[in-house]
Amino acid sequence: MRAPDTHTRDRLPNLMRRLGPASATALAAELGVSVATLHRLLQERAGEVLQAGLARRSRHALHRRLRDGSGTLPLATIDAQGRAHDAGQLVLVQPEGCWLPLHQLAGTHWPLPAPAANAPRDAMLDAARDGWWPGLPYPLQDLRPQGYLGRQLARTGHAAWGVPPDPQRWSDDDVLHVLSQAGSDGPGNLVIGEPAFARWQAQALAPAEPLAPAALGPAYAALAEQAVAAGVAGSSAAGEFPKFPALRDRAGASTPHVLVKFSGAGGSAAERRWADLLVCEHLALQALASLPGLPDLPGAGAARSAIVQHAGRTFLEVERFDRHGLWGRSPLVSLATLDGAFLGQGSGDWPRLAAALGAMGMLEAAAQPAIGLLWWFGRLIANTDMHTGNLSFQPGTRVDAGGTVAAGPLALAPAYDMLPMAYAPLPGGEVPPRAFDPALPQPALRAVWLAACAAAIGFWTLAAADSRISADFRTTAAGNAQMLAGLADRV
Repeated sequence: MRAPDTHTRDRLPNLMRRLGPASATALAAELGVSVATLHRLLQERAGEVLQAGLARRSRHALHRRLRDGSGTLPLATIDAQGRAHDAGQLVLVQPEGCWLPLHQLAGTHWPLPAPAANAPRDAMLDAARDGWWPGLPYPLQDLRPQGYLGRQLARTGHAAWGVPPDPQRWSDDDVLHVLSQAGSDGPGNLVIGEPAFARWQAQALAPAEPLAPAALGPAYAALAEQAVAAGVAGSSAAGEFPKFPALRDRAGASTPHVLVKFSGAGGSAAERRWADLLVCEHLALQALASLPGLPDLPGAGAARSAIVQHAGRTFLEVERFDRHGLWGRSPLVSLATLDGAFLGQGSGDWPRLAAALGAMGMLEAAAQPAIGLLWWFGRLIANTDMHTGNLSFQPGTRVDAGGTVAAGPLALAPAYDMLPMAYAPLPGGEVPPRAFDPALPQPALRAVWLAACAAAIGFWTLAAADSRISADFRTTAAGNAQMLAGLADRV
């Protein structure tokens, strides 16, 4: 057979940029050459082409580069003891997406949905099993800068990184570029890129001193002033608390790492209500300890929290459950990411999404009833902000008959961001009266409703007696506890 002509050689890279990862058969058919000829053409471009996948699932793709010229990004995982491990390379491919086999993420076993019996093959899942992703692999999605801290990061660094000031407008490549430069302290245990890992190493070699208990009030007040001075939009006036990360020393804590939310210091009705809600979040996390079965799940329960009040502000510090000691970390993934990657429902209904993940073999069986309890508890404490970013999971493991450790179903992570947001001030600062209208169950859900209701009554009772909460909201809390008690007798 004669050698392929120059025209065919020139068509190959453009074809691969258009098709993305493709089999040799598909590429050969598009070019009108034999598979053997196609392989010779690919060999001529060996330095530009990535081949991955087993047997008939083998795919070929052209490398793609970020703005700094890198086409591969080294990954590191940080274990619970604070040791760093080589987790291989994230390889960018044309025209978008990347290659990252999940099994190379050292020390972490990320699951993929089990093939459904008698169901047609899912091409996207087959590709994921071979490491091909159309965007960011799902274990990396929650590293995207988001929320108050994400907007603060974007505001201060966007010019240096050449990205838009709004992180919601960032492409996947923008996200990878920023994470590789500054993503040393994201959620979970992954660090992407050499500069970010160098930052982590520098922090490990010269760690900051955790704040002593006596210094928390003044230190938090100063950090709050710094956060306010940054001028990041989207604070509590728009339904989101401003916050900052901190290291503090507290007896009995699992880690010094905390995220600290704070109220305003002006004493207005809206600022007073936000302060009430911060105390309520602390009390709700305490009340969750009475939910049956939840504290018994390994790793679950509720995030540890504490209230600090100083200089007219109320601070809620929440201990990071993805951190262990000063440097240890553990992996984490949100329900929002799992829905986007595998379900595509776009629903905020936690139990429905949990059932779908369970049917795919992605979620441990004990987590599903616990999520039902959390869902009802939130509704019965007037939490109207139970979006899918407010529920997270940690990867588990299983051991097969040969003793090999592999990815197991996901386990429920501790609860967080649980508070009565129905009582939040309006964006303009008004604090209108709100009627408490608790949801009632269908007969099949009566038992779970009653269990969640008992914990919710406990929460409202705690709030009604807490002197850190304003008198008018304590009255509201007492009335809500009484209402639930009456409903529990009639449901």
